[in-house]
Amino acid sequence: MKAVWYERTGPAAEVLTFGEMLTPEARPGEVRLRLEASGVNPADIYRRAGSFRALEFPRVIPNSDGAGIVDQVGSGVARLKPGQRVWLFNGQRNGRAFGTAAEYIALAEHLVTPLPDHLSFAQGATLGIPAMTAWCSLFADGAIAGKTVLVTGGAGAVGHYAVQLAKWGGARVITTVSSAAKAEQARLAGADLVINYKAEDVVAKALDFTGGRGVDYLVDVDFGGNIATTLKLMAMNSTIAVYATNGNRTPVVPMRELMEKCNNLRTLVLFALPQPLLAAAQADITKWLEAGARIHKIAAQFPLAETAQAHLAVEKGDKLGTVIVDCAR
Repeated sequence: MKAVWYERTGPAAEVLTFGEMLTPEARPGEVRLRLEASGVNPADIYRRAGSFRALEFPRVIPNSDGAGIVDQVGSGVARLKPGQRVWLFNGQRNGRAFGTAAEYIALAEHLVTPLPDHLSFAQGATLGIPAMTAWCSLFADGAIAGKTVLVTGGAGAVGHYAVQLAKWGGARVITTVSSAAKAEQARLAGADLVINYKAEDVVAKALDFTGGRGVDYLVDVDFGGNIATTLKLMAMNSTIAVYATNGNRTPVVPMRELMEKCNNLRTLVLFALPQPLLAAAQADITKWLEAGARIHKIAAQFPLAETAQAHLAVEKGDKLGTVIVDCAR
């Protein structure tokens, strides 16, 4: 099969190689997919660059999300069948070296979900980690109907799905963005209040929107960078769900302030969450996809041989949506 890989960490143009590798076989409990599209997430960039940790395997095929067609099933697989259109998450995680920047991938059945016929493979590849993270951030502690949810970074890959899922879950949704273009994306996703944090007072606007009470739930893209603001707008007995903290990776946590409001601090990394929660997310995302039109923002698309350019497009930091690699071209 054709694939892209790296054998040392560093800049995309220097370490990513495009060539031929052995096509994997589905082992017991696994399915093999003929990949049509691969989604590039920031974590894929950090791993390839060596920002997270040293090289984990002698050879790594990057990218953890994707969509394609089941073409082989291993023994013990009952839920999926050859010919099914599917999307996947965590392709290159949990001890797996080979991700989705390839023509084929073989992985555990539980990481694969049927893709509705009305979605393209490129749209399916935008789901994966962003949609799963958004769902787990919102619903891991139960229903959010009638609550006020604040999503930081509402135009980002996770944030954009979090806004849509929160509205579907019956919440009132506030989100923060950094530009007029991103504000428009957040409104299209269904946000009730959009705040440009670079030009407006986030705390004042959020408290005004909630009648001074504060927000019940916060889905946070940057706990360390936002904490000074976050604590001022949380309601009593509210929850802060954290899935990233790039602005300050080692923040000082003001426990007394959290305790005085009985704030629940939920941290999550998708690959470490319990399997029953992930299965619930997959089932609910399927219901959500089938219940109406959804926005699946694609920022750019590149052929497989140009995966390095796709990584660079993510590194620039100005994308709106998910960068997609077309595995079949």
